[in-house]
Amino acid sequence: MFVPLTVVTAVAALLLAAWCGWAAYRDQPTKDWHLIGVAVVSLLALVQLVVGVVQLARGEKPEQGTTIFVSYLVGSFLCLPAAGFLSLAERTRWGSVTVAAAGVVLAVLQVRLYDIWGG
Repeated sequence: MFVPLTVVTAVAALLLAAWCGWAAYRDQPTKDWHLIGVAVVSLLALVQLVVGVVQLARGEKPEQGTTIFVSYLVGSFLCLPAAGFLSLAERTRWGSVTVAAAGVVLAVLQVRLYDIWGG
């Protein structure tokens, strides 16, 4: 597993969570800037998905199993886009809460991916 990418993705997800949490605290819905942040962090998760699949294709094996590793990779990639779409449907502060929660979940998934790989 490419550890610097995992750390950058987790930190970016936590920063997005804090930003959207601040918007929720101020009773604001997600705005276009928040959704751009969702797109940037989702792009990091996509890069991590590609890197993980390439490592598996090269014959490297995660310590806790390939199936669970791929499941976590796909889940971490889909986490923020799903929350972004939900926040578009819910144009209140709860949309911001949804994205903030997804950012925290993505950071936790990054830690779990590191553990699964054998970190």
